[in-house]
Amino acid sequence: MTEISKIGVLTSGGDSPGMNAAIRSLVRSAEFNNFDVVGVQRGFQGLIEGCFEQLEMRSVSNILGNGGTFLRSARSPEFLDKKNRIIAHKQLQQHNMDALVVIGGNGSLTGASVFSHEFNIPVIGIPASIDNDVFGTDYSIGYNTALETIVESVDKIRDTANSHNRLFFIEVMGRKSGNLALNASLASGACFVIIPEKKFELIDLVKRLEDNKKRNKESSIVIVAEGNNYGPSYKIAEDLSKVYSAYESKVTILGHIQRGGKPTSFDRILASQLGMAAIESLKLKKYNTLVGLVNNSLINLPISEVINATNQLSSDLYRLNKIISR
Repeated sequence: MTEISKIGVLTSGGDSPGMNAAIRSLVRSAEFNNFDVVGVQRGFQGLIEGCFEQLEMRSVSNILGNGGTFLRSARSPEFLDKKNRIIAHKQLQQHNMDALVVIGGNGSLTGASVFSHEFNIPVIGIPASIDNDVFGTDYSIGYNTALETIVESVDKIRDTANSHNRLFFIEVMGRKSGNLALNASLASGACFVIIPEKKFELIDLVKRLEDNKKRNKESSIVIVAEGNNYGPSYKIAEDLSKVYSAYESKVTILGHIQRGGKPTSFDRILASQLGMAAIESLKLKKYNTLVGLVNNSLINLPISEVINATNQLSSDLYRLNKIISR
């Protein structure tokens, strides 16, 4: 590995509110440390195609509070093929980039790790995932904003639920992780949560609803993670109606509204911290690591450890939810 002077940065996978704040911090921290930065458009796909642009202080003005990513993102099946990764490496060489910073989730970090090992390129990962499932950090960029979006939506839906004696199933993102759904349930006061980590049986929900009816509860909210074992929210609602009819059931799928919007103050600050930490990690030669925030301290973990683990669901929060969600 040669001495680093020029760094490439890309955003990959699903977009997360706060990605722009991370890029802004990274570019300005790089300039402070006398590094040049090149932005890669459309993630690993842009790396293959050579879609680059020079970034400097003014390039990242007025993006701190913008959602999405101005570098744009893409999923790149082509990058799975080594012949295309060879092309991507040649693009880096032709544009004199000595290192790569990848902002994304587990899939993006896996691609970064493979690329680094194949071509001896220093890589730093910055965790960005609204699912908050990246190991090695307490929080991923975008998670807090997505959570706030869900809670705001649930609060509005609750007004209708209370007015019409209805049961609402609200489906949120989380194919493999229930972190978003569990915390949304706690923060919104839902009566039940269905998540991938815990097997769901319809009878358990029926019992909860019957108990609530005995306590004169006239409406209820159920948060459903999309990756649960039972199936989509519509299936759960349909099957419930066959065995329990005390409520009129409605389904709301929040979908990609959870990814959009201005990042919260928390995500802006987190992203700024991690952007600076990525540059300082390169300066200290802490290569092939993920920068994360654990117990309010910035840390580095080898990416190889990160991609082989998962940010586990909090058993304490799950227990709390079971006790108070009635």
